[in-house]
Amino acid sequence: MTALHIDTETVSQLVGDAVTAPSMHNAQPWKFVYRSGSGTIELHGDPGRAMTRTDPNHRALHVGCAAALFNLRVSAVRHGLRARVRLLPDDLRPWLLATAVIDGACDEDHELAALHDALRRRHTSRFPFSDELVPDALMDGLRSAARLEGCRLTVPGDWHMETLLELIRDAEHREEIDPLVRAETSAWASPPRATTGTRGDGIPSAAFGPRSSGGSSPVRDFGRDRPTPGRGWAVFEKRPQLALLGTPTDTRTDWLRAGQALERVLLQATADGIATSMTSQPLEWRELRWTVRDPAETMGHVQMVLRLGYGPQGPDTPRRPVDEVLEIRT
Repeated sequence: MTALHIDTETVSQLVGDAVTAPSMHNAQPWKFVYRSGSGTIELHGDPGRAMTRTDPNHRALHVGCAAALFNLRVSAVRHGLRARVRLLPDDLRPWLLATAVIDGACDEDHELAALHDALRRRHTSRFPFSDELVPDALMDGLRSAARLEGCRLTVPGDWHMETLLELIRDAEHREEIDPLVRAETSAWASPPRATTGTRGDGIPSAAFGPRSSGGSSPVRDFGRDRPTPGRGWAVFEKRPQLALLGTPTDTRTDWLRAGQALERVLLQATADGIATSMTSQPLEWRELRWTVRDPAETMGHVQMVLRLGYGPQGPDTPRRPVDEVLEIRT
């Protein structure tokens, strides 16, 4: 196929949709370069936005960047275009995570196009969910979404659910007693900037959600070390609905596939009226991550723990402006 020259306004719209993706602590660790001569959008990871303590091998960074890549694919289809993606195209440029050649030969992908309306409605919810279960038919749709990106989504059984909840509590305790981890997390709990107003990244206080009045909750408390006037208390679900997203192996390519699968699942859930959040704490500790997998399943490596249910979708979180993350070159 021949690459298509697209105008910079369209490129900005594609990238503007891409950056609505979730990332660890909303760090937004991505950079985009558009090479107009070849019609190629490059996706680069930004090591300056990495979590050096809790993501030392940059697995979560890859997952977040790949979620943005999936959004780029969705946006391209909505614009009548196609993004021909290649993962890790250059061994000599390790931070070049993917390239997307944009062309006009788009056989309309109705499933991708239908997810576009969910891009800006998808928000992480750190609020309590109701006890209403996600119907089996909708869970099957989420499993199918993961499979389309080469990953698996499984729902743990009762006994493994107890293990997961214990691992979440263990991870919270480890963070509590590790001052470097606490400092890293606190740095992304966004206070106003004295000179430039509010930040374009991080977790604003409105997105902290309430404190748990019933002990441990299945969401990370970004406000633990930051006084937040008016922040209330609430009882979270005792039996959260969790799902495990995983891959057969644990290579950088797997991480990039998992990030695209994660975003496809999250967008499908949003379209179905399901609220979501991510419970990644046990995955951030090498000693705990292997135990997250269900030994009764064939899933090799868990890349994300998702919390699903019915409740508030969560508020908007800030995004860096497109001109800060996009560079246009000939």
